[in-house]
Amino acid sequence: MATVPAAQQTLAILRYLGRQAGPVAAASIVRDLQLPRSTVYHLLATLADENFVTRLPEDRRYGLGLAAYELGTGYVRQAPLQRVARVPLADLVDRVGHSAHLAVLHGREVVYVIEERAPGRPPLVTDVGVRLPAQLTASGRAMLAQLPAAQVRALFPDPAAFVLRTAVGPRSPSALRALLVDVRRRGHALEDGEVTPGFASIASPVLDHSGHPVAGVAVTFPGAGLPVAARERVAGLVARTSATISRRIGGVSPASAASS
Repeated sequence: MATVPAAQQTLAILRYLGRQAGPVAAASIVRDLQLPRSTVYHLLATLADENFVTRLPEDRRYGLGLAAYELGTGYVRQAPLQRVARVPLADLVDRVGHSAHLAVLHGREVVYVIEERAPGRPPLVTDVGVRLPAQLTASGRAMLAQLPAAQVRALFPDPAAFVLRTAVGPRSPSALRALLVDVRRRGHALEDGEVTPGFASIASPVLDHSGHPVAGVAVTFPGAGLPVAARERVAGLVARTSATISRRIGGVSPASAASS
């Protein structure tokens, strides 16, 4: 079968960007892929026009764009991730007695792909297919905290990118950066009343083999109804569940990624 050089070169650039810890200079792509300089710049321009690549002019570097995230999250929204995650998520609900869900990152939003409702618990806004602002949700914060800073800046470049549901939540890139630092320090993400007043959530990320976040596992509970010690227990069980799902997809556990 005949090959298409331009297509091969385009895919090589996308694979290369996907393996990097953060955005890179075009010269690095030219050097590492041994492609003509003019070809690399033309392909990067086309990919940027189609949002598969994001150009950071202040750094003169290129990273994956929102369209690339759509492809990646399109895969995890399909059956493979749901099949491997459903049983661990159901076990988590049995252990904590509260509803749990699995969400994936889609641009600046999270999309809920599994909800396991605990018996007797009220319905939540996290039904399958619902989209919410990523920076407000615990699962979104857990995933954003695992992304390189440059990619978070590309997603949330200015205050106009921030959407609130209630009166609380980060409203600027600096506020989001501080929040994500706290998530990494704590080891799990938390939101309290920022999605639904009176309810709080704790989340931990599901990571692939490269440490990239492909999903977030979260438990939601009445915000005032869970003592500190009980919250810590829930956080530990959520982290254990996300690590189990990560291993099932050939990924690394969040703890391993944080220590590397």
